[in-house]
Amino acid sequence: MLVCWKICCGKLQQRWILAFMGCLAAMNAFMMRSCLSVAITEMVAKSDSSNDTSSDDTCPAFESTSSNSTTGGTYEWSEYTQGIILSSFFWGYMVAQIPGGITVAKFGGKYPLGIGLLLAGVLTLFTPTVVEAYGAKGLIVLRILMGLSGGAIYPSFSFLTGHWAPPNERSKIGNLIMSGAMLGTIVANALSGVLIENSSIGWPIVFYFFGGFSVLWFCAWTLLCYSRPEMHPFITDEEKKYLEETINEHGRKQPIPWRCILSSPPFWALIAASLSHDWGSYVMITNLPKYMSSVLKFSVQSNGLLSALPFMAKWVVSNASSWLADWLITGKKISRRNARKTFTSIGGLGTAFFLIAASYAGCNRTVVVVLFIFGMGVMGNLFPGVMVNNVDLSPNHAETLMGITNTITSLASIAAPYAVGVLTPNQFLSEWRIVFWITFALFFTTTTIFDFWGDGEVQPWNDLESIDREQKEVGSEKRKYEERMSSSE
Repeated sequence: MLVCWKICCGKLQQRWILAFMGCLAAMNAFMMRSCLSVAITEMVAKSDSSNDTSSDDTCPAFESTSSNSTTGGTYEWSEYTQGIILSSFFWGYMVAQIPGGITVAKFGGKYPLGIGLLLAGVLTLFTPTVVEAYGAKGLIVLRILMGLSGGAIYPSFSFLTGHWAPPNERSKIGNLIMSGAMLGTIVANALSGVLIENSSIGWPIVFYFFGGFSVLWFCAWTLLCYSRPEMHPFITDEEKKYLEETINEHGRKQPIPWRCILSSPPFWALIAASLSHDWGSYVMITNLPKYMSSVLKFSVQSNGLLSALPFMAKWVVSNASSWLADWLITGKKISRRNARKTFTSIGGLGTAFFLIAASYAGCNRTVVVVLFIFGMGVMGNLFPGVMVNNVDLSPNHAETLMGITNTITSLASIAAPYAVGVLTPNQFLSEWRIVFWITFALFFTTTTIFDFWGDGEVQPWNDLESIDREQKEVGSEKRKYEERMSSSE
């Protein structure tokens, strides 16, 4: 098969093949991560409060709601229990981040990413069996294991971007890979509702479909992609030379400067901005389908399709803004530092405004959906803002920075679905408004922090060995000068 691929596509630029497969990897990861958010609306029996006619705090039943959306499932799980289930993935995910980053730094990005997604796919395939046998507790344990299997995903992306993406293509390649996460959420939301509505077996079809896709992706990834350009069996000499010249020494292993990393203000500013991004993203990823179902009372098929639209907007904007950012930086119209801050400010503050506006739009379904679309669309500007910033700060240690960042920001990923479950026990509009005000405060605070302390340039601790060599050379020259001066005297 490799011979056939080399004959067919060997002359293609392999960094873009890797970026495309990385995009599918992120898409794959988020399809498995997000499909539960739609499926759970059909797994759980509908509460009495969700069927109220109307009041100032609830919306009337939607006339086009199908019978499937009002019947509900068979599991009597409270909003609190559902919050625990939806957040449990991130318990394992948080624990696995730093070990995942260390593993990637040692073994490269190919196999930690591939094996992690294969394991997640197998666990996804077994989800219906585990739920039937062990209920909520079994599902929580399974989702924790899925989180553990995903610890190397983002460190692998950072590693691969650092070794395959030239600086002037970093936003485009990095965003193509990362945008797969949004595509995964879009596909999971849109397709889950359609699959459930049209399948004779109901919600289990979702897990069989997305788990099977993961296994197929793993086979292609193993054959086509490699951790470093020099390991690739049929990359062209021209592309290999270009990458060696533009990426320079990013591929050389170096000791990790832990003290410098953990005392770096730009790195902590990156963590702050990433924290609000993850909070806002997972409030929407894990709970937007529930909002559409329990508050706005859409049918499962309409729910899935409409829940996909905000993430489609985010995907479009993230790609457009990433190309714009690279064009501005390459054309020297704006510095990399100012580009990262500008796009982060637009993404953070814009999202905060539109989500608050949606919470005050009440039961006007059209306006609410449009505001959610604008809110998530504007969030796409965070991709050329903070999502590639770890590679800016340190190409040599990008996977380690990503591991630390994801460990800390996973706290937001855990807290978001859990907090929504606690704050919205009745799925009332006033309860959801509190959630969106918390989101507004987080975005405003962390965006301000990034605007003050964020950076877009390579930090001095990226290559401490070079600094040591320069200091030794300076010291040697100084000694030679002093010796000449003393001898002349």
